[in-house]
Amino acid sequence: MTIAILKKSNGIKRALAAVLAATTLVSVAACGSGNDSASKESLNTSKGKTTQITVGVCPGPYGDMVEKVIAPLLKDDGFEVKTKVFNDYVQPNKALASGSIQANLFQHGNYLKKFTADNNLDLTSIGQTPTLGLGIYSNKYKSIDDIKDGSTVAIANDGSNLARSLGVLQQQGLVKLKGEVDATKATVNDIASNPKNLKIKTIDAAQLARSLQTVDVALVPGNYSWAAKLDPSSALALEKQDDGVIEVFVVRTQDVDSDFGKAAKKLLTSQKFKDAIAKSEFKDFGKPKNW
Repeated sequence: MTIAILKKSNGIKRALAAVLAATTLVSVAACGSGNDSASKESLNTSKGKTTQITVGVCPGPYGDMVEKVIAPLLKDDGFEVKTKVFNDYVQPNKALASGSIQANLFQHGNYLKKFTADNNLDLTSIGQTPTLGLGIYSNKYKSIDDIKDGSTVAIANDGSNLARSLGVLQQQGLVKLKGEVDATKATVNDIASNPKNLKIKTIDAAQLARSLQTVDVALVPGNYSWAAKLDPSSALALEKQDDGVIEVFVVRTQDVDSDFGKAAKKLLTSQKFKDAIAKSEFKDFGKPKNW
């Protein structure tokens, strides 16, 4: 009798444990489902409510552009936009892909294309913004012609901006690239001619402005030259911008047709955005073709 009671008791305990385990799994699954749903709906507006949006930026003018121009204009559409600053060119796209931010504005179209392909990320540009071009700066020389034989030239080490920098050097006749090379993928190995025997030094883009203390010349992307308070008018030369080096406003592909995606896309080609830029400190930046 005692043995039978014990067996029955153990059976009840096991049954209760199974029920508790199943309940826990259902609870966890429900939480996961709820989070996914919230994530998908997070870029859509609700009547009478403000939707919070975080835009990833790097040090430089585009964070200022978001805060001073884009954010105030999107407020009318029910979005409260703030920025999150990243100190490299890698994390803003990864943070966006993971959903920890909702958009970013820090990169040009060529970089977005290469980075998303290399890292298998599903991100999409929904429009372009005015862009401060990459500049050739020097504390030592006053003009391109002054650059002496054997000078050390610092350029960005990330693939897209490295190729971009080589293109700017070619625009100024300082190097010549191999004729068959894709200009958006060029490396120092693709230099066919270097008449001034320049010593090309590749470093992190964030360090280029600071490198002016130790190198003869540095090619600094616009966001970092702005952050370092380098005056574009003091550059030995600025790049001749093509469509691929204009900054792009990026969201996850799944969010392109969200309320935020549609509102931001519409804003970037609107007359009110153009008028606001014309009255701002960004008025002399290179403009997208559709302007």
